[in-house]
Amino acid sequence: MKRRILCLLAPLSLAALSLAAAQTPSTQPPATQAAPVVPAKPVAPARTIPAANYVALGVYYYDQGNYDSAYVAFRAASEQDPKNSEALLGLGRTQAKLRLYMASLDTLRKLVALDARNISGYIALAQAYQAQYVGTSDRKNVATNLDDALKVLTDAETATRAVAGADQDINLSKVYNERGYVYRLKGDATSAIAAFKQASTLNPNNSVILYNLGDMYYATGDLNAAIDSLQQAVIADPRDAYSRAYYAKLLALSGNTAAARPEAAQAARLSPTNAYAVGQYGVVSYLAKDTALASSQLQAAIKLDPLRYPEFYHYLGRLELDQGQLQAARGDLTKAAALASTSWEYVYYLGLSYERGQGALAPDKVKAMENYQKALALNPDYKLAQDGLSRVK
Repeated sequence: MKRRILCLLAPLSLAALSLAAAQTPSTQPPATQAAPVVPAKPVAPARTIPAANYVALGVYYYDQGNYDSAYVAFRAASEQDPKNSEALLGLGRTQAKLRLYMASLDTLRKLVALDARNISGYIALAQAYQAQYVGTSDRKNVATNLDDALKVLTDAETATRAVAGADQDINLSKVYNERGYVYRLKGDATSAIAAFKQASTLNPNNSVILYNLGDMYYATGDLNAAIDSLQQAVIADPRDAYSRAYYAKLLALSGNTAAARPEAAQAARLSPTNAYAVGQYGVVSYLAKDTALASSQLQAAIKLDPLRYPEFYHYLGRLELDQGQLQAARGDLTKAAALASTSWEYVYYLGLSYERGQGALAPDKVKAMENYQKALALNPDYKLAQDGLSRVK
């Protein structure tokens, strides 16, 4: 109320103020003159940040692996411009990384509905179906995911072939490469190899496709074809540490450790913080019987990424088993078998560690038998597990 009175008094003349003061009893304090009213400055409207700026920020965070921040940026971009294809693509991919699978599928379905020629959108949608399938423990709820992914890739191929241009073969190679991933998850090795070969025909100098083809050959037991494909991958991109490290391991597994060791060392030099490259240097060193280097490289790889590569726990456990470090071997082989529960080789070596004893650490024939039986359940023809089971019965 006082503020309003002061404001009303402000326009009065000096003479009027003097008269009012004279009429005021002497017992009252003199009236205080009101401060002049200063007009309020107009408030500038909030500056609108373009959606493209949020997209650029989201891409930066995504490439850094900071998916929480990428999600915030891409979501802001899609709210600013709901039809922005790049915003929707980034948001859908990030949601999949954060295991928000249903949200990811919804976002990417919206993208391909808005932009029916967005090949990256189709591929991201197929990847989201695969991610949900792999990341869900109860496969009954996602039983159709892989078939859904193949349908999306069929739509992607149709959309790609409808647009003639210099990029058509490259885009088709992306579609076939993704098909290879889906068929591998379905357990259809023949179709997976055919898809990767078609992708490589369309894009012959792509090291990632050549890597995938070689990996599929190795999975089916064709070591020579795997080595040939990985060698081509290294030639296509000599600075790709993943391809070179895998090539080195395959050479070592073929018995050519002399050629494998410099390739493995070069891969680790190319990317010294890459757990895969460092770990495969350890695997190659183990196969070449350089135990000191094998141990240091395997431990370094595990320190760089403790959960991603069970293979490195497996080889470290085998190294410890060879050296009689039974307690350590059981620990590392247990981790390998837990992280890759479908590997009969890892389960077998865990059983072997329990079959053996050392000093006060007695053999545990029951656990050895259990693991040999698990290995045979995964692969009934696995000769090492058959022989191990015969020994402990």
